[in-house]
Amino acid sequence: MPELSRFYGIVIKMYFDDHEPSHFHAEYAEDQAVISIETLALIAGSLRPRALGLVAEWAAIHQEDLRKAWLKAKALEPPDKIAPLP
Repeated sequence: MPELSRFYGIVIKMYFDDHEPSHFHAEYAEDQAVISIETLALIAGSLRPRALGLVAEWAAIHQEDLRKAWLKAKALEPPDKIAPLP
């Protein structure tokens, strides 16, 4: 699973050829969550509130980058890295 970004202890990943709807995986400590790219809603799992807020902020800034990464991953191409939160 390619790592797209890493910030404040949060790791953002995306599987190759994953199932719909378009989404990414966020990991923080022992917590794991699946987040929709289109709605930025939590699909599965959980993150601590502060981590979830940071992921939502990051995803809103990089939503178009996430869409492009999803298309590449669906085509079995390595997605580009995405800048972390400052």
